[in-house]
Amino acid sequence: MPPKGERRKQQIVDTAKQMFIEKGFQSTHIGQVCEKLDIARGTVYQYFRNKKEILYAILEDVLEKIEDIFDQDDFNEFFSSNPNSEQILEFINKRLMSCISVLLGEPIVIKLIYKEIIGVDEDVNEEVGKAVAAISKHVAREVEDLMARGVYKQSLDPKITAMMIVGGVMLVVYEYDRTKQNVLDSNLISIIAKNYLYGVLK
Repeated sequence: MPPKGERRKQQIVDTAKQMFIEKGFQSTHIGQVCEKLDIARGTVYQYFRNKKEILYAILEDVLEKIEDIFDQDDFNEFFSSNPNSEQILEFINKRLMSCISVLLGEPIVIKLIYKEIIGVDEDVNEEVGKAVAAISKHVAREVEDLMARGVYKQSLDPKITAMMIVGGVMLVVYEYDRTKQNVLDSNLISIIAKNYLYGVLK
């Protein structure tokens, strides 16, 4: 897509998601997005068939960023240097910080997870559930890799461990965002990482 098209698409997404947060999903209409941007309906329909697709585009973007954070090549390269426990902790810190930054960059995702966007139907809830499951799958794969390397306890269940990590981080992000606290505080990230690591390290 040409750069101008990408910019226009992003403008539509940014405007729509702000309306979803402020007005609710059901009360937001494509026509209102067009009016806000002073564009024709046909312009929106070049990129999205309906407003659900705008939400799905936001979820897809978040998933792509999370996939980049859990890049397998980066993981393998890091562990090829035989890191010690402190270095592993720092590695986890950076990954957690990156993940939380992605979620904070799209607060609508956290609001969708905790059903704070009024008027969202079951189709959207299902897509949100799939996105959370996909994130958990990336974490579970990493837990399995760390178990195989002898870093984590062999008694762990990767899937359950991943669900606890993802759910815990999302709840912390939600509560800190809801109460207007700084969720990117380095001490908080360190606490999350230590709680995580000290529960799974051998």
